[in-house]
Amino acid sequence: MSFPTPVGTLTPMTPAFETTPLVKPTGFREYDARWWFGHPGSDKAPELNLMGVQALGLGLATLLGELGVEKKIVTGHDFRSYSGAIKAALITGLMAGGCEVLDIGLALSPMAYFAQFHLDVPAVAMVTASHNDNGWTGVKMGAQRPVTFGPDEMGRLKEIVLSGRFSSGAGRYRFIEGVREAYLDDLAQTVSLSRKLKVIAACGNGTAGAFAPELLSRIGCEVIPLDAALDHSFPRYNPNPEDMEMLHAMAAAVKTHGADVALGFDGDGDRCGVVDNEGNEIFADKIGVMLARDLSALHPNATFVADVKSTGLFLTDPVLKANGAKADYWKTGHSYIKRRVSETGALAGFEKSGHFFFNRPIGRGYDDGLLTAIAVCQMLDRAPQKSMADLYRDLPLTFGSPTMSPHCDDEIKYDVVERVKARFTAMKEKGETAGGAAIVDLVTVNGVRVVTEDGTWGLLRASSNKPELVVVVESPVSEARMRAMFAAVDGVLRENPEVGAYNQTLDGKA
Repeated sequence: MSFPTPVGTLTPMTPAFETTPLVKPTGFREYDARWWFGHPGSDKAPELNLMGVQALGLGLATLLGELGVEKKIVTGHDFRSYSGAIKAALITGLMAGGCEVLDIGLALSPMAYFAQFHLDVPAVAMVTASHNDNGWTGVKMGAQRPVTFGPDEMGRLKEIVLSGRFSSGAGRYRFIEGVREAYLDDLAQTVSLSRKLKVIAACGNGTAGAFAPELLSRIGCEVIPLDAALDHSFPRYNPNPEDMEMLHAMAAAVKTHGADVALGFDGDGDRCGVVDNEGNEIFADKIGVMLARDLSALHPNATFVADVKSTGLFLTDPVLKANGAKADYWKTGHSYIKRRVSETGALAGFEKSGHFFFNRPIGRGYDDGLLTAIAVCQMLDRAPQKSMADLYRDLPLTFGSPTMSPHCDDEIKYDVVERVKARFTAMKEKGETAGGAAIVDLVTVNGVRVVTEDGTWGLLRASSNKPELVVVVESPVSEARMRAMFAAVDGVLRENPEVGAYNQTLDGKA
């Protein structure tokens, strides 16, 4: 069809910017798409314009045809000032490419995934930048429920869009009412708590504020909303339950209100973070171990998938061993873990970022922060004599870091990871130590996870949705060993001048 071929750079406030699709190639990530759309007062050049979003819609429609998938797709958008406009442009492109578009309006990502099942639609395109700063936009896409696109599909979509080779067709548009209510009904219908829990529902002024407090109230919780009013300026902090600023606010609210637990949701509601009744900010991988303990007692010999950033307790925890649970460490990324859970038939999958995936009979296999919140409440309900802090103390002690992200440009970050991987491989072959201990294993399924003889490990990988690297370290021995491993990983990393400053330190400080 006739449509201008996208370009990678354009100057804003020019005729070309209004008549040529702008799509920066680096926006096509491993498992979704993210671009800097622009923000008032920012001098950063946009990576995408509305015509570029139309091109993306055309490309997605073309790809669905190539995949042999019916051109019928659910779309929704998160609560940002520009997400509605992005979705409208995307819909225009999808329809021009021959798609029947079912628009569910303001939505959480898991609500869009639910709608694929509820409306019997094969494909999804959810407009969201998740927890990214204002100015970012993106699309989470899939054509085979419950999984979303991985590198193969994203790579082909990139080729189609950047080449401008689009198919055309006669599309149609329908707005579908009532999906929000059906989604909440589906989550709440089988849940009945016998224990009255006082719960902080922390939403960071993101989209989850329109969903989470109501759901938690419906399942029997006493709900104290925290930053639940929708405000796309995110006046306090980004809705990101992996960020220490949001976790600190949740901890303060727990102490103020004497709550049993605080549950925090990210910008598009597919992640959940937890703070216990004593104000302990529990990393999501530890919550995963706690949930795996609870669920493996109900489902013996279950398999749990965990991403490579996650604690080693999935392998070594004595309760999981006693319940016959099996651990499968896999690539970080919601699309990777979602697909792995589906392919292996695992009961659940856990990411350190807070993406949790529950398979049948608990869920449908996609990541849903609200379903995770229900699972946490049910875990507490099944342990009436214990608090969240008690369950946390029951875990074997390990010393772990937050997820730290030094800046590194998208164009070079994967090359830096390969250099670091090669350096640690050479160190292992020469019998050199990392942080003062012998290297016994290098897990390279996603970046490099350096494991030493005492179980201490450090991970470096490239972020899939930001111009950043990712560093995580943990030790079952001591905080000193954890810090020594960080020094070892950071020391090798700093051999590469392209690497910038960290977003936060080992202590969670910016």
